[in-house]
Amino acid sequence: MKDFLKDFFNITFWKFILVGMINTLVGMGAMYLYYNLINDNKLIAFTINIVFGSTVSYFLNKNFTFKKKGETGSSVVKFIANIVACYIVSYGVADVLVPHILSGLSKTVLDNISMFISSCLFVACNYVGQRFFVFKKSKAAGGE
Repeated sequence: MKDFLKDFFNITFWKFILVGMINTLVGMGAMYLYYNLINDNKLIAFTINIVFGSTVSYFLNKNFTFKKKGETGSSVVKFIANIVACYIVSYGVADVLVPHILSGLSKTVLDNISMFISSCLFVACNYVGQRFFVFKKSKAAGGE
């Protein structure tokens, strides 16, 4: 178990966290700029966040975190599938479990806790998906 944890939380994990901070700043920055300076449409602003943040995430993780060369077309499809799956799983789990576990709290408090938990689940799910599915190293290349 110790070797698994050491391998799982290696330099790749910390690079993924750094990339996550960068794509969060880019995506949320674009979202808030759009919302506050151009148009106060939350749906469009949120979509801009996802598009900009995910685009930055894809290219930084492909080239910096996982150093995956070639096969851009298939990795883009896998990346999109991973993002969608992580979104559905993380937000679905949190939205179902949090209200049942913490049923005595106000809706606002439940929503904030649910968003926090779903964000944590999303990051964990996304890391596993990108490392072992989207940008998986081939055995021939000395990968996992």
